[in-house]
Amino acid sequence: MFVSKDGSVTKAHAKYLEKRLFEEAEKVDKCDLENGQRPGGAQISEADRGDMEAFLRRIRLLLPVLRSDILTPDPVPTDKVLFCRRKRAVARGQRTEDGFVVFRGSTAVLEQVPSAEKYPYAVAGRKQLLLNRTLKEKDGLLVFAKDYVFSSPTAAAVVIYGGNAAGPTAWKNEKGTTLKQLDEEA
Repeated sequence: MFVSKDGSVTKAHAKYLEKRLFEEAEKVDKCDLENGQRPGGAQISEADRGDMEAFLRRIRLLLPVLRSDILTPDPVPTDKVLFCRRKRAVARGQRTEDGFVVFRGSTAVLEQVPSAEKYPYAVAGRKQLLLNRTLKEKDGLLVFAKDYVFSSPTAAAVVIYGGNAAGPTAWKNEKGTTLKQLDEEA
């Protein structure tokens, strides 16, 4: 729910925003849209459209702060994609401005290693990702249902390994060069 500070958003403005938000959510495709039909929007002046587009930009900025990424497009994989492999699990990811993103469809081992209990943050991180349905069990692995940004390559590797891991050596490019080596070369 979003409101204007001065109550200047009318019913026509709200209908316009509903249509635009529906279009954005449909394009990004990160949530199930349960609307039986597409919102029709409303005819508003060009000046009002400009104001509502500015309002929409503010909504896009606030949603991640509210821990919602439904309007944030997935990062586009580039030649800087790295891989983290553990047993049958294979994850793809890369550094971003916000941390380290693991791409949707990546997998992690299902079972935590017994020594994981020594690292409560690792156990809690996996549990949280299972609770919020970012990780889902499938075919004896955990699968990332959506892209997820971790604070670091190590935080991502710990979840994928199911226990202690060193991100700089766990993540490698397709040639087998570790992230640590890539950083040293840069």
